[in-house]
Order: sequence, then structure tokens, then C-alpha cells
Amino acid sequence: MIKTSESVFKGHPDKICDQVADYILTKLLNQDKHTRAGIECLIKDDLFVIAGEVSTQAIIDYTKTAKDCLDLIGLNSNEFHILEKISVQSSDIALGVDKGGAGDQGIMYGYAEKGTEELMPLPIVLSRKLARKLDNLTKEFSTILSTFFGIDGKCQVSVDYDKEVPKKVTIVVVSIQTKPGIPRRIYEPLVLSCVYEVIPKRLITNDTRVLINPTGEFVKGGSYADSGLTGRKLQCDSYGGLALHGGGAWSGKDLSKVDRSASYYARYIAKNIVAANLAEKCEIGIAYAIGIDKPVSVSINTFGSSVYDEETLLRLIHNVFDFRPSSITREIGVFDFFELASYGHVGVLIDTLPWERLDKVDILKELANDY
Repeated sequence: MIKTSESVFKGHPDKICDQVADYILTKLLNQDKHTRAGIECLIKDDLFVIAGEVSTQAIIDYTKTAKDCLDLIGLNSNEFHILEKISVQSSDIALGVDKGGAGDQGIMYGYAEKGTEELMPLPIVLSRKLARKLDNLTKEFSTILSTFFGIDGKCQVSVDYDKEVPKKVTIVVVSIQTKPGIPRRIYEPLVLSCVYEVIPKRLITNDTRVLINPTGEFVKGGSYADSGLTGRKLQCDSYGGLALHGGGAWSGKDLSKVDRSASYYARYIAKNIVAANLAEKCEIGIAYAIGIDKPVSVSINTFGSSVYDEETLLRLIHNVFDFRPSSITREIGVFDFFELASYGHVGVLIDTLPWERLDKVDILKELANDY
């Protein structure tokens, strides 16, 4: 079986919108940790739109904040016309959230599997590392030699598995924006060097193919080649298409929105289950009704990789984890959401991320011994 995952560069139009949405959210939360927000952005050509609902005591200039973020990403914010449409969040929603209920209905999933340090599927781990490496390349050569690359791009890694064991990388696809007049013979060796630094040598064979700009040219990019929208790269943000996703976007939403917080929490549970050696793979599903403080359902799938039946594991999970949205929010706290908007929200090797910590491993092991 060949499994494939994709990642995008920071300058991809959809990712630009994710980053600006989370940058604005972080600025609001830094002033008022009780901010409730659902922010979405759209980019096309020189137009940048900020839309959403916000209830906060924070005071920020949305246009200036968006421009600051665009400059951080590597764009010239002065080239953009910013259109802003922000309203106050519905008081109907607040009725439930103020009592500790979920800020929306929905189904959220978290996943973990053995085989990588991140406890993530290998294809998404490799594609993210490659995207980060290529972003560094474009930044380096845009600074030193000024006109090699644009900031748009994406990459894709396909891994051939034999009985769940990765055997080789079959194809790597890189679409990287270049400046006009830069020939392939100049930029292709630079891209290849990044690919071979990231892909483990044991997974490269004589049959491994690397496709760079498969159409032949990628000069026109960014918002002039494609519109961008917040929440359109959900699989890049999560598990690379190799686990279920409830469909709700994460960027731009405060933690009262269970689309975000419960997805993180489900990852936290799945990761601890796998790290505790209770399963080789684990997928947790959580569903909520708006305004209600307990999930309407919690599910677990270990894909036949556990010696414990899933009913037993569910009982164990309910003994260890608190699924109330207010509790999840307190556990996660406030931090820089912008930091997550580029190369994935889960499966990131950042010790300070609450949902990546492994502090429930020992108690899970202890309780499992009693079953």
C-alpha cells in the first residue's frame, strides 16, 4: 500500500489566510484571555478580506495587525487592500458557553501511531519537514541572491508500506515558485539537496522519483495564481489525510470552539494511549452538541492493534480524561496560535504544546493493569 501526504509552504495562499487568522486571534487573546472569536480570511490578487465574529475586551487595529502578519510571512503588505467585516459573536451561543458548554456542535478526531518520534504517520512527518526545509531555502536564496524563488509552493511524499512497515519512498513531488528567468538547471539541484536531506537514506531506492515543478514552470504564484481561504488545508494541519477529520477548521477560533480544542484533546488522548503501549494505532472521536458540557459520543478505534478490547479502553479513557469543554480549555490555556498555523497543529515536536505532552502514560498503564 502506498500512502501519500501533502504539506504547503508558508506562502501558499490558503496558509497565508490561516496564519493571519491565528495571528489576529493571538493578539486578541494576549489582551483578553476570555476572547471568543471565529475569524476567517480570504486573499485574491491584491485584496485581503478579514471576516468573522468577535466578543472581546481587547482593542486592536485589524487592518494593521493583518498587514504586520503579511509582512512577517514575506509579502509586501502595502500592496494589499484590506477589507474588514467583524461583528459581535451571537449572544445565543454565549448562553451555552458561559455555562461551560461547547461553542458549537461537531465531530472531532485525534490520532497517533507508532513508527515516528512524533507518533504520527510517516508521510505527513516527511512532507512537513520538507516544506519547512524548502521554505528555509526560498528565504535564504531570496536574501542572498535576491531573485531565485517566490514564497508559494507545496510538496507531497508517497511511502510504500508492507504490512504497516514503511519500506521506501516512491515519489516526492515539489511545486516551488521561481522568479522569471531562473532556469531549471539552477534551482533543481537546490531542491534536490533539500529532498535528500529530509528523506531517510534507507527509504530511497533506485526507483524513487522526484518530480520538481511537473508542469515545467511555476512562476505565477500566490494570490495572483490562486485564491486563498482560512481552513482549506485541514489535512496539512492534521494527519495528512491518513486519519479521520471532522471537517471543522482550526485557525482563527478560540478554544471555546470545540472544532479546535476537542481536536487537540483527542490527539492528546490518542498519543498517550499509543505511548503507553496500549495500542500501536489509536483514533479518538468526540462529538458535541452546542451549549452542552458533555460530549454526545466518544469513540475509539485501535485498528486491531491493541490487546485490549475497545470497550475496556473507553472505560479507561473516561476514568483519566475530562471531556468537558471548560476543562479542556483550562488544560490547554493561552499560547501563540500563530506558531501552529504553518506546519501543522498536531504531531509537532514542541514540548510546550499541552496536547503533545505524555503526562498520562503512567496512569494509563497502571489502570490498564487492573483490567
